[in-house]
Amino acid sequence: MALTEFVLKVTHDCPFGNISRKFPSFKMFVWCNREHEVLEAIVEQQEEYSAIMEEVSKLGGVIKEASDGHQVHLITKTCFCTTENSVSKNIDEFNILHILPVIYDQGWEYYRLIAFRHEDLQGLMQRLEEKGFLFDVVRKVPFNGFIASSLTLSADALFSDLTEKQIDALLTAFNQGYYTLPRRSDIQTIARKKRVPRTTFQEHLKKAENKLVFSLIPYITLYRSASPEKRKSLRVK
Repeated sequence: MALTEFVLKVTHDCPFGNISRKFPSFKMFVWCNREHEVLEAIVEQQEEYSAIMEEVSKLGGVIKEASDGHQVHLITKTCFCTTENSVSKNIDEFNILHILPVIYDQGWEYYRLIAFRHEDLQGLMQRLEEKGFLFDVVRKVPFNGFIASSLTLSADALFSDLTEKQIDALLTAFNQGYYTLPRRSDIQTIARKKRVPRTTFQEHLKKAENKLVFSLIPYITLYRSASPEKRKSLRVK
């Protein structure tokens, strides 16, 4: 059997899914290494922001947060996907490649997967049905290898050339709102808070940005070469 790429849409009783069901304006992207989770949450209705963040905080285990009042990045201590009734745990029991992130939107979870054998795909569907999950296959297409390079895009490939000072400059600038539109801070203000010369901080930040752009250009070029129809087919939703 040729490799098959498919997007699975699932709804069940889970902490993040329940929050996204309760607040339709809330959308969350989750990356996980089976120990920690990194969450990027987007709240479209500003008046719901405080209530949503309160719900998220009730889950506990948050060790890092960066927010601009619209978009929030969280790192949790404990990964939820290893719990007995999680979708990810069921996926792990079959020979299926899971491409992160998981997307939570209006009570639904979206999983982008690549199956190597038809039997594995059938097994996962049967398992989810037996456990009472409501699900639907949003997309199922032959995997033609166009995005093969994107599957190998790793943190090492992007960040290995950055120094610790450059990484720190990027994270600090982001946390201070330097990359928001409109910007909530500037180089001079951030440097003063860090008690470093403006030129020094600016140099670290610019070098970090330049290195990231050069690392990403091959992948951007590859994506740009695809037709509009192909780009649309690569979307999770």
